[in-house]
Amino acid sequence: MPVPQPPGPTDVELIALAKAGNREAFGDLYERHLTAIYRYVFYRVGDAGEAEDLTETVFVKAWEALDRYRPTEAPFTAWLYRIAHNLLIDAHRTRKPMEPLAEHYPDDAPNPERAATARERAADVQAALASLEPVQQQVLTLRFIADLSHAETASIVGKTEGAIRVIQHRALALLRTLLAEKVGDL
Repeated sequence: MPVPQPPGPTDVELIALAKAGNREAFGDLYERHLTAIYRYVFYRVGDAGEAEDLTETVFVKAWEALDRYRPTEAPFTAWLYRIAHNLLIDAHRTRKPMEPLAEHYPDDAPNPERAATARERAADVQAALASLEPVQQQVLTLRFIADLSHAETASIVGKTEGAIRVIQHRALALLRTLLAEKVGDL
């Protein structure tokens, strides 16, 4: 699903202004895309602090490389996701072990047993996701966390829509198998 454009200047217009040195225009782009990029990064790293740092780095890198951005090559959002993806790869290479994502889920269930079960399920899903190939993780995150279309995901990943559909199908089938094995182990 494309990022809805609020009334006012389009991304392309804001980019032109930002390239001309208008920092406020880039600030508007930042505010417009911050939540989506943060959400994508958070679901890949599972740590709010690290996600905030990486998200800020995405926008710093975007600002630094703005002169090289060409709106005709990819939508601005896709370009930001590519920068985020590259940062995530770099972070993964240098990452130390982290807490499970399940530890960050709010414990809003009044029943402690239900809350513990929810955390266990989240940990199982996270472990299954972590066992997928990086491109499968990226496609599932873009499709189901960032809520992007097949076309938008294809643009970001650099593959065709058909390839994205195949990767998504295979990743979901593998997740289903991995989670069924986990349930069978109980």
